[in-house]
Amino acid sequence: MQTSERFGDRLTPSLIALAALNFFLADARDGLGPFLDAYLATHGWTSMSLGIIATGGGILGMVATPLFGALVDGTPYKRALIVIPVLLVTIAALLTLNVPNVSVVVGGQAMTAIVGAVVGPALMGLTLGLVGEAKFSDQVSGNEFWNHAGNVASLVGVYITTVLWGQYGIIGMMIVTAAGAIAATLMIDPAEIDHKVARGLAKDDGKPGPSGYSVLIETPGLILLALILMVFHFGNAPMSRLIAQAFSIELGTPFRTTALITGISQLTMIAAAAIAPFLIRRFGLSFVFFIALIALPVRGAIAGSVADFWSVYPVQILDGLGAGFLGIVTPVAAERLLSGSGRFNVGLAAVMTVQGIGASFSNVVAGWLVQRGGYSLAYYVHGGVAIIALGLFLGWRQKIVAGARAVPALA
Repeated sequence: MQTSERFGDRLTPSLIALAALNFFLADARDGLGPFLDAYLATHGWTSMSLGIIATGGGILGMVATPLFGALVDGTPYKRALIVIPVLLVTIAALLTLNVPNVSVVVGGQAMTAIVGAVVGPALMGLTLGLVGEAKFSDQVSGNEFWNHAGNVASLVGVYITTVLWGQYGIIGMMIVTAAGAIAATLMIDPAEIDHKVARGLAKDDGKPGPSGYSVLIETPGLILLALILMVFHFGNAPMSRLIAQAFSIELGTPFRTTALITGISQLTMIAAAAIAPFLIRRFGLSFVFFIALIALPVRGAIAGSVADFWSVYPVQILDGLGAGFLGIVTPVAAERLLSGSGRFNVGLAAVMTVQGIGASFSNVVAGWLVQRGGYSLAYYVHGGVAIIALGLFLGWRQKIVAGARAVPALA
């Protein structure tokens, strides 16, 4: 019997623990996360070297994701696939803070990339196994709400603790969030996880599952969606990193500066999640896609032309709108394109992998641009690249935005 049928609409202790896990995991899964670039930039690391490390980590994560996705499908120990990676990435981040040399930093980023490849599928498997297919989309929305809330709380905590205790505040925050994520994971009752449902199987007839890339190739709208996301994230991925680097070097406060810069985006993403369902119902999916895609060229133009610190507010609000809206409309568009195929998860996974190609390789390009012409050149180029994504969408939006079904309410 599926989990959703066993528990109906009742909020179980395991679902409360799942919300807590998403709250703490927002910080615990990424180690130093957005703070790493700013911290290392104030210790003499160049944008090019940081870009190479970020690109290497992204490639490692892309290679590892399908392997660990298969591991998640085949194991009943999904909680362990969250607990162990959280421990490893926390240790790696603490070592990076205390010994920021090349080997430790590269090793730590490799560990973080692998953790992302494990934790993402494991969390989705836990979620699907706990609530079942019927309530999966609603629960994913709830996961996103708690994840962004956890990010905001973590950023506020980093800002306050670094003012009071400096680098020791970061160490304390990392230990607390890791402990919270592990405790929440262990509070999820393993007996409530339906591992067959967690694999997305209505039935298992022993046949191999469909290939995500075959689904991609067979669905023209999905190919176009993947290409648009690849181009968009090539432009978008390095922008916040570069902004944090530039102002951290200028102000000499890497943790507080990055906390403020990232916090603006996260708060905007919470607002985007709240208003997206209304905008989709009132104006349609194409309208929200358009707002998300046009936000990046405007963001790049502002960041490139205004050097004052106040510019981070409009620049990061635009980041929250662009990335926040795309994070919501992408699975909605994929679901419409793949409706009735029974291949939504593998198709969306293929789209995310193609998106990751753009995000990963953009970092080394961004580092090279900073070396050649400074941060402003990188902002203009990466913001301008998104015009290509916008053009692709405007030209073929009818193939991408298929169907007209109602969008489920988001938390």
